[in-house]
Amino acid sequence: MKLIGSGMSPYARRIRLFLEGQDYEFINLNIYSPEGREALATYTPAMKVPVLVDAQQKVYDSRAIHRYLTEKQTTKPLSWDQENLLTLIDAANDSFVVLLMAARSNIDTEADALILNLQKERIERTMPLLEQALIDGQLPEWDYPSICLFCLLDWVNFRELCDLSVYPHLSGFLVEKSAYPAVEASNPRNA
Repeated sequence: MKLIGSGMSPYARRIRLFLEGQDYEFINLNIYSPEGREALATYTPAMKVPVLVDAQQKVYDSRAIHRYLTEKQTTKPLSWDQENLLTLIDAANDSFVVLLMAARSNIDTEADALILNLQKERIERTMPLLEQALIDGQLPEWDYPSICLFCLLDWVNFRELCDLSVYPHLSGFLVEKSAYPAVEASNPRNA
């Protein structure tokens, strides 16, 4: 089994952490270099990471990969509440990625532009809900939703995209989970 990704991707990282202790190969691509783009094109027409290659089966997108692995391992699927929470995590993550890509494209992210305003609105609505989810005890275990939340928080912290200090439970969660042994091996600061 191979996981195609980038050491900088929070989406690839969540699958790496989910696969902890399992036998697989991580193919780390620089997805913005010409060589990395060319290699990525051999795995997925969507040109996104991660991609799981399991024998003849290719699976695109972290949510689909998680579902595939859950079915393959015959483990319990996520509940609808967990799916909804994961949708909020993904929505915030997607919006932060759009804002980072806009800034890297020399777009003024403070401009009054619909695409930027929509991303900021989504972040402003979802981050307090993720804070409340921790307060309500919705993420008690180190499972896939917790892994995804951790990867989001660590990535936005690494990229300096959000002041997490305004969310004490999210900040505490990040500090607590950063101490997990597998976390350092997938740290984007070392990619």
